[in-house]
Amino acid sequence: MFDSITRHLEKTDNIARSTYIWNTVSAMMLALQGPVIQAVVSRTNGATDFGIISIAFTAATLIMYVGQYGLRRFQASDVNEQFSFEEYHGMRIVTCALLVVAAFGYCAYGKMFNGYSPLKFAVIFTVCMLKMITAYSDVFHGNMQQKGRFDVASKCTAIRYTAEILIFCVTVAITHDLLISAVVTVVSSAVMMLVLSMNACSHYCITMKPAFSTSAIKGLFIEGFPLFVGMFLNTYVSNAPRYAIDAYLTDEIQAVFSSIFMPVFVVQVAAQFIFNPLITSYAHMWNKRTKASYDAFIKRIIKMSWLVIGLAVLGLIVAATIGIPVLSAIFKFDLSGYKKELCILMLGGGPLAFSVYFNTVIAIIRAHRSLIACYGGTSLLALALAKVFVKGHGITGASWMYALLMTVLALSLLIAMLVRLRQEKRWLMSRDLVQ
Repeated sequence: MFDSITRHLEKTDNIARSTYIWNTVSAMMLALQGPVIQAVVSRTNGATDFGIISIAFTAATLIMYVGQYGLRRFQASDVNEQFSFEEYHGMRIVTCALLVVAAFGYCAYGKMFNGYSPLKFAVIFTVCMLKMITAYSDVFHGNMQQKGRFDVASKCTAIRYTAEILIFCVTVAITHDLLISAVVTVVSSAVMMLVLSMNACSHYCITMKPAFSTSAIKGLFIEGFPLFVGMFLNTYVSNAPRYAIDAYLTDEIQAVFSSIFMPVFVVQVAAQFIFNPLITSYAHMWNKRTKASYDAFIKRIIKMSWLVIGLAVLGLIVAATIGIPVLSAIFKFDLSGYKKELCILMLGGGPLAFSVYFNTVIAIIRAHRSLIACYGGTSLLALALAKVFVKGHGITGASWMYALLMTVLALSLLIAMLVRLRQEKRWLMSRDLVQ
């Protein structure tokens, strides 16, 4: 039966076309997961539970990067197989164990310093476990992408994300209980990971048994650390206003901010999935290390940048025209007084998309050590601004804080990327002169 499932996943007339179609579907499902679940919770359970589930998904997404450790892009672009799949698998088990510790620590901190109720503690921890499944399955998807079958990986994620949305929404609509809904979704997701992702991945590797080589784990910790710091701090910076609201304001205010923040979250998730299919082709182009391939690489960056600008402008227009009525209808809140804040947040959507793209390019050109400085500096700025902007000016201050942070982050990543590209150009020119 399992082989039959994999054969259906692999069936396609055109792998490239299938990859883009299913990756788009997967991106849509992940982007819709938070909004749909939160909209249902808002309608069935009210603003307080909406605020709890909102910060639960926000915190769980941050904690998820402990499990992924930023290695998906490194693994997918490891076309020369510096590390084996078994070593990536062993490393992922180690990082997922660290994820569990981090999740418990986050919830314990919230209980001690932010007054988390037992329910809020349990819901956030359980949603973190849901994201642990995403982090663990990601190593199997990375292997499939490396082997040229990103379409199969995308089908697995699309099916699982869709099922998670349906299962959570149906369960919470019936029980009106966030914790029961989260637990049922976690169990169901784990079963689907086994049947889909792990089963399919077994066709693209010699063995599924993880290898816990000390040298490999040490090497992956070193290689992945800048990428992990980058993705972790990127998520923290992207959601810094929400963490500040969680610390200084109420779950009800969190619910309002989460409602108008949702389009920006969709931009972030969609950008990650749009750029992920480019990793392997970009890596092959970069690794040729010729003047022609370098020029083609630069042209692709410029072309994609114009696409990002176009999407950012479109997003801002949509937010300014129909954004508030649509969000009010979705979440059953009167958000008519927050149009300005929504537009301010969407001003940060463009820099956010650029930061995701520049991060991807930086990983491919192996300049990822610069990510620590870029994200570290922006995170320190977020910590400095949180109390003044959010505690002092509420949702408006949180919106301006977000737009400012995203702009600073995008500019710092752009500088880091350009420095590495200039170094490569100089190396190519000097090599050609010698020859």
